[in-house]
Amino acid sequence: MKEFIEFIAKHLVDKPEAVRVEEIVEDENRVKYILHVEDSETGKVIGKMGRTAKAIRTLLSAVASKQGKRAFMEIPDKIKREN
Repeated sequence: MKEFIEFIAKHLVDKPEAVRVEEIVEDENRVKYILHVEDSETGKVIGKMGRTAKAIRTLLSAVASKQGKRAFMEIPDKIKREN
């Protein structure tokens, strides 16, 4: 699933080498993914009104459920963290 998120994100941004996905296993059935991209390209993976991020999360949930797991994805926003 980590590679799946990386694949999608790398095709959305202008600097694919800056894409990094962090995987955190919360328990045997729950996994959290944190998608890191360049600060200037965060909007490209979030999309207008969050539609792109929501679509990625929907696909991620579908892939995870086929494996009997629950997966969550976060996209940290540096600008919001500084305020």
